[in-house]
Amino acid sequence: MKNKADYVIIGGGISGCAIAYHLADFGAKNIVVIEKEYLTSGATGRCGAGIRQQWGAKMNCLLAKKSVEFFEKAQEILAYDGDIEFKQEGYLIVGSDQEEDMVFKTNVALQNALGIPAKRLTKEEAKQIVPYLNIDNVYSATFCPTDGHLNPFTTTDAYYKAAKRLGVTFYTYTEVKDIVVKDSVIQKVVTTRGDIETGVVINAAGGWSKAIGQMVGIDIPVYSENHEILVTEPVEKMQGPMVISFSKNIYCQQTPHGAFIMGRSDPDMPEGLDVSSSHQFLDAMAKTVTELLPPVGELRVIRQWGGLYNMSPDHQPIISGTKKLPGFYMACGFSGHGFMLAPMTGVLLAELILGKAPTMPMEELSLERFDGKQVITKEKSVV
Repeated sequence: MKNKADYVIIGGGISGCAIAYHLADFGAKNIVVIEKEYLTSGATGRCGAGIRQQWGAKMNCLLAKKSVEFFEKAQEILAYDGDIEFKQEGYLIVGSDQEEDMVFKTNVALQNALGIPAKRLTKEEAKQIVPYLNIDNVYSATFCPTDGHLNPFTTTDAYYKAAKRLGVTFYTYTEVKDIVVKDSVIQKVVTTRGDIETGVVINAAGGWSKAIGQMVGIDIPVYSENHEILVTEPVEKMQGPMVISFSKNIYCQQTPHGAFIMGRSDPDMPEGLDVSSSHQFLDAMAKTVTELLPPVGELRVIRQWGGLYNMSPDHQPIISGTKKLPGFYMACGFSGHGFMLAPMTGVLLAELILGKAPTMPMEELSLERFDGKQVITKEKSVV
């Protein structure tokens, strides 16, 4: 194991791998990624695999749009020998009442102004896109054709292999136990396999990012909570877009392999690192999907699981350094959407670390944006 590194990235999910790749692509050397289990063992490997640009907050829209532009060319850019399975068949977001439709109107206007090709639909137009959609309790919808699905395992693998070719070192099954700081200077990272001297640490630890911050005395205002997902048996293709509803608390899409993957949140879920799954989730999901997408409700469930959403106060990511500790950077608080924003996470953080001009303004992603704020406007387009 190396005993010195110029940059140590904690977390081997897609964010950590993307940051490593973009740092190396910009010319940085001696980069180490530390993962306590296997790559994608955290939130990346447990996510819903959706990619969307339909958000209510400008920064989330911009991050998603730029990330989609990268994903469209990622197979070539990363010179990947597998298939990242980017399927752009859209996101159909359905609403339940006039109040939600007014939110749709505002969101689509923002998205269109930023160059995202979303549009509002009547419920009848929505049914033309997904013919078996039950529109009895649907008021209206929005649709963006360039949203879609991406394989989290192969996409992370593509970043990993590209980063390795550029000289990045990866240590899996290696846990960070401490980060030593002296006189406000990072000295080393202590792991279960030895110490690594470094002056720069990047916290991409997902659900564990708050604990990593505590190691250096930084209180990152995030918390983790369990969100559950299930997958069905594979069947012949019957649905193109992801169908999602914020008011009905569901997202559901058919993967390229034929299985349906679907999830929902639980407003009563306590904070913590639990990733189990429950019969209550299965019961609620079965009722919701059967009402909204009746034929999908007839499929057999293969398995279900939980995964961590690392929540920020405004449901937008923290991609930032901190004045309190030079050399400490973080990519966390994605509120369940780190997978789809990974390309811009990697680019922006690499630019910040290396002192390059940022691709986009980053003030709204800074840790300091929460300092002294009593009222925080939340991104509401979250399931």
